[in-house]
Amino acid sequence: MSASEENKKSLTERDICTKFITPALVAAGWDLQSQLREEVTFTAGRVIVRGSQVTRGEARRADCVLYYKPGMPLAVIEAKDNNHSVSAGMQQALAGAEVLDAPFAFSSNGDAFLEHDRTCRQGVVEREVALTAFPSPSELWRRYCAAKNLEPAEQAVITQDYHADASGKAPRYYQQIAINRTMEAIAKGQNRILLVMATGTGKTYTAFQIIWRLWRARAKKRILFLADRNILVDQTRINDFKPFESAMTKIANRQVDKSYEIYLSLYQAVTGTEEEQNIYKQFSPDFFDLIIVDECHRGSAAADSAWREVLTYFSSATQIGMTATPKETRDVSNMDYFGDPIYTYSLRQGIDDGFLAPYKVVRIDIDKDLQGWRPSAGKLDKNGRLVEDRIYNQRDFDRTLVLEKRTELVARKVTEFLRLTDRFDKAIVFCEDIDHAERMRKALVNENADLAAINAKYIMRITGDDNEGKMELDNFIDPESRFPVVVTTSRLLSTGVDAQTCKLIVLDQRIESMTLFKQIIGRGTRIREEYDKFFFTIMDFKKATELFADPDFDGDPVQIYEPGEGEPPVPPEDGVAGDAGPDGSAQPLPPEHGGKRLKYVIDDVPVSIVAERVQYYGADGKLITESIRDYTRKSVLRQFCSLDVFLHAWSKAERKSAIIAELEKRGVLLEALSEEVGRGLDPFDLVCHVAWGQPPKTRQERADNVRKRDYFGKYSETAREVLNALLDKYADEGIVPIEDFTILNVQPLSEIGTPLELIDAFGGRDQYLQAIRELEKQLYVA
Repeated sequence: MSASEENKKSLTERDICTKFITPALVAAGWDLQSQLREEVTFTAGRVIVRGSQVTRGEARRADCVLYYKPGMPLAVIEAKDNNHSVSAGMQQALAGAEVLDAPFAFSSNGDAFLEHDRTCRQGVVEREVALTAFPSPSELWRRYCAAKNLEPAEQAVITQDYHADASGKAPRYYQQIAINRTMEAIAKGQNRILLVMATGTGKTYTAFQIIWRLWRARAKKRILFLADRNILVDQTRINDFKPFESAMTKIANRQVDKSYEIYLSLYQAVTGTEEEQNIYKQFSPDFFDLIIVDECHRGSAAADSAWREVLTYFSSATQIGMTATPKETRDVSNMDYFGDPIYTYSLRQGIDDGFLAPYKVVRIDIDKDLQGWRPSAGKLDKNGRLVEDRIYNQRDFDRTLVLEKRTELVARKVTEFLRLTDRFDKAIVFCEDIDHAERMRKALVNENADLAAINAKYIMRITGDDNEGKMELDNFIDPESRFPVVVTTSRLLSTGVDAQTCKLIVLDQRIESMTLFKQIIGRGTRIREEYDKFFFTIMDFKKATELFADPDFDGDPVQIYEPGEGEPPVPPEDGVAGDAGPDGSAQPLPPEHGGKRLKYVIDDVPVSIVAERVQYYGADGKLITESIRDYTRKSVLRQFCSLDVFLHAWSKAERKSAIIAELEKRGVLLEALSEEVGRGLDPFDLVCHVAWGQPPKTRQERADNVRKRDYFGKYSETAREVLNALLDKYADEGIVPIEDFTILNVQPLSEIGTPLELIDAFGGRDQYLQAIRELEKQLYVA
């Protein structure tokens, strides 16, 4: 081996990128500013929840991504150091290319490249490429277009620039895929397109970028964006669609101005009876050449719906449906109209990537819901009506029969949860109907009389029939607005309302539709770190969360907890498994009276809570009972197969904080573990004790043991003073702070001297670092 080859073997992976890979790419014509990005992180890292503690898992990244133009990835490159083969990084590169929808993947160790052509269906899929022969941007683009049969005119459409935001906002990787696939489909002449994206993943921003690129390319000149809620149209106009400025208008008051190019409309504003003369007929059938239907599951899915009538009228236009929950039933279908989705980004994927908030489930079973209730002979309700003699069960409660004490119990448990967490966390309570929502509002006001007296808007009902409540909707979803805090509703808030800081969703509504269930769950999936919103809780009183077991559900909860009578509704760190009784059988609804469903109101039947269980979803999707200790033990053993392996890694690590950070990335929540096992323990002792049963020492005990050995004698007086102060810091705060130079700026070290003076007391920077390593060795001596 020559000296140069030996030197190459000593280089790090990062050095190989800097000295060999990047120069080869630049020499091939790749622009450093617009086409080449190194160390690209494209997910946020899953939010991991254990107890009340949260951390983030490791974000996914690629060593290098090559773009034909910004937002259009062509290749993913994975680098390895020169002790690996050229092909060693290929599997990582392929995994990254698949996620980013990039057609090419490369691996390199600095000697050459291995190329994998993901567009190639036959012939040579992989080939080795010399450093000096890396393909240029135009060559990779030509090969991609040839594989896709893209004509020059089609290429002109799909290479149209994204909108560049002055704030630096850019589409996330999955939004790029949805946008790029849509552009390509339209360029190839596809006129019915379906995009499925989970609630909270930015469908409106995705729609904006699609419209922007098509509009700027003049491929689509007049565009209609339809939504089903007025607030959605207004939010869209002032937020994501703002760059359209004077080219955009909102259709309102059934008036049409045909001088605009971008039209936003509430779909109800362009439909109606023939007597109202549907406004859309004021446009010619070929006026629009692009229509985007937001939340298309709500209207256009049904063949006889108002939206379908509008879409049929403008049948010559390219039509894009966007939804989080495509509807597929015997009578209703998105896919029948739009075709199969060209891209799906699921709730599960959004949670795994860390872009959506995970959630806990608190299941509360009420005795009458499980056992049913039968009135005694001649039983009269609160209003003097004779109650029909039959067994009433969960299907009946709050629909045909009201147990007032049940409503009060639900309100009490919701309030108890908020008192144990934060009474100003935004919460939505989903009720069976408007009457139930009003009774729940009243019960919650009585449970929270102190805060309701301070501000009457602390608890409000927001339903379709209540204008005062609807006027407060904007304030409820505004993170900056404190009131309202708790709202009761039936269906109004189930879709399209961007309640970004909602931390509690209460289900006191029987839900049997997967579409509705996913939409309701979506009210809490936004992450807002600046408001400490990393996860949310679903409190289920009606067994709605049994839909988690449905194979169509695509996002498992991180925990299920069923408190029993007298138990707090906030899950403890450990739980005890228990069994819940079966649901009662369905009973026919009573006949309608006067156009309204007859409801019996019973005010003297006691109710209580039964069952308790704490469970987590495992990696296989099955429920398991697991404590913080169990989870930690499994996580540690996945990384370190034995105590010896862990001890070796700990002793060899130059910075113990690196191992601690890696553990936390894998979901080991040391703070939560410390609260359970014992405060004052070092992460080293926590791990050794929980994973391998080793007797732990406190940090103070470890610090005292170091002092007993009197190994400081070889240092100067000032250096000894520094080391003693660092031992005190370790005993108080742990190992991580003493590995950071900034500790020298903190009292009492700052009183001994300046950081430079303290380092000089050891003979310089290298000697100071060596002293810290020796100190750590003494702390963790066998």
